[in-house]
Amino acid sequence: MNQSTSIQNLRSGAMSADLAKAGQRAVSAPLGHALVEAAQQDERVVGLSADLAKYTDLHIFRDAMPERFYQVGMAEQALLGAATGLAMEGYVPFASTYSVFATRRAYDFLLLDIAEANLNVNLVCALPGLTTGYGPSHAATDDVAILRAAPNLTIVDPADAIDIQQAVPQLAASDGPTYMRLLRGKVPAVLDEYDYTFELGKAKLLRDGADVLFISSGLMTERVLEAAKELEKDGFGVAVLHTPTLKPFDEEAVLAQLGKGRLVLTAENHSIVGGLFDIVSRTVAGHGVGERITPIGLPDTFLDAGALPTLNDRYGVSVEAIVERVRQSL
Repeated sequence: MNQSTSIQNLRSGAMSADLAKAGQRAVSAPLGHALVEAAQQDERVVGLSADLAKYTDLHIFRDAMPERFYQVGMAEQALLGAATGLAMEGYVPFASTYSVFATRRAYDFLLLDIAEANLNVNLVCALPGLTTGYGPSHAATDDVAILRAAPNLTIVDPADAIDIQQAVPQLAASDGPTYMRLLRGKVPAVLDEYDYTFELGKAKLLRDGADVLFISSGLMTERVLEAAKELEKDGFGVAVLHTPTLKPFDEEAVLAQLGKGRLVLTAENHSIVGGLFDIVSRTVAGHGVGERITPIGLPDTFLDAGALPTLNDRYGVSVEAIVERVRQSL
């Protein structure tokens, strides 16, 4: 491999929108197609973008239903303001941008215009956690931490295309605002292999095992499922509890899996501060359960820019790093 090819691979690894690996079963732009289907069933559904429709898969909806799509330009506050007005008039808006822009630039609009009024506005935001190699300006490692304290707000962290496709109509039908961490481009489809159906507000046990329990959300669910298969080769039984809704959180499902003498780990595509690890730890402490929880997630630091495979290994969230972490802990 020559130097120019190496540089090209590094760049594509950092900037690629596709999460699916070569040859993996996947769905292209699951949000866009699911939103078109939801709009065909409900004439109130509309779409909005802050000049990022192509990069949040909303271009599928835009092209299919241009009369129900609004482009507000590079102005996230205006995006949320327009969504607020549409919701007040009885529409069901799905507004898309990058997670960092919705949470850091437009939080006041989300909190006081949308959440306080308990409006049915659905934010679907791309580049959550470590899904881009651009570094701190684009990697939303803190979005869940920022938004968890917003009253009335439902937070969804889908694992794959199945989660996204099934979540969209449920978000449209639910009362109050929602925030969904969006996986874009070619998104893996894995959960239907586990007899899974998305249910808003519910966690699902995808597999059981006697030695290890992963409590996971987002794209980390796919990775811990892969890690579980590798650990089985070592003779370990691994359970995976997928928690796609982070708020309201399914505490009952988590508590039912504790107290079985297993190594318990959380796995999240988010900082270990303020995300799933904190949610599970709060659940355990609040119910007086004596269980140690080990976090797997992004560190409490500003992430480097670079190629995603390299960064996943560096920060301990690749499948290989997860497997090694468990082996060292057992």
